[in-house]
Amino acid sequence: MTLGRAEIPERIAYARLPRTLPVVLSADEVVRFLEAVPSLKTRTALTTAYAAGLRASETVGLKVGDIDSGRGVIRVEHGKGGQDRTVMLSAQLLRILRIYWRLAKPQDWLFPGRGADRPIDVQVLYSACRSARAAAGIDKRVTVHTLRHSFATHLLENGTDIRIIQVLLGHNNLSSTARYTRVSNGLIRRTTSPLDRLNVEVVPPV
Repeated sequence: MTLGRAEIPERIAYARLPRTLPVVLSADEVVRFLEAVPSLKTRTALTTAYAAGLRASETVGLKVGDIDSGRGVIRVEHGKGGQDRTVMLSAQLLRILRIYWRLAKPQDWLFPGRGADRPIDVQVLYSACRSARAAAGIDKRVTVHTLRHSFATHLLENGTDIRIIQVLLGHNNLSSTARYTRVSNGLIRRTTSPLDRLNVEVVPPV
């Protein structure tokens, strides 16, 4: 009740929505998941999403010319917010993409849809994630974004500077990237408890 004061509700702050931690796959779960994708094109697309930390829309939007093997990078055009960025092209992903290119022969779009004039639909990737999760026996909810979360967390656990991860993910604010420090088991395990700096006896003196 605002007692007829129409301007009052406009000034009432909304309660903040609870921010949940992202779901992250272990390295073993990533392998099991990707190997459970039967389609060559879809498996390669999801592998690329994990290897470069791409969003679903960024993955399907890749063109053959975006893979710069000479410089060892992938160009991501018109990412979130319309921004372009460059991400790493790992040696293993390059090997996988070369095998895929020899077998699939993509011309313009790296992952073409039913017609070569348009890319694969993102719904194909979403559907493949659901099927592969069940086939791999993974209890966690797995989406393309889960692979992106796993990419960032695994980099953090391997000691990559969080500011580099911010650039790779295309985050404008470091706070968006910092959330991965809350799910990194490696960082948690390597963090020393203040108790370890104390000399405390468990058995009290008589």
